[in-house]
Amino acid sequence: MKRLEKILRELHPEHKIDRHTRLIEDKILDSLDIVTLVTDLNDEYKISIRAEDITPESFGSIEGISALIESRGGKICSL
Repeated sequence: MKRLEKILRELHPEHKIDRHTRLIEDKILDSLDIVTLVTDLNDEYKISIRAEDITPESFGSIEGISALIESRGGKICSL
């Protein structure tokens, strides 16, 4: 999970992002951020996120993104 948190912090260093942060509801991520994030996640976790995977539920929180990564075959380390 630390790798994912790092990616999100690099995308928006001005925000304190943790597992309780509501990324879409609080307007932290916009559509361009999500495109950038999909590319970063695909590269970092060696996965392929499809267009139909891009939903508010999948990108609304760290838990949602983690579940998406795992559903596409990526490994989330909780250390």
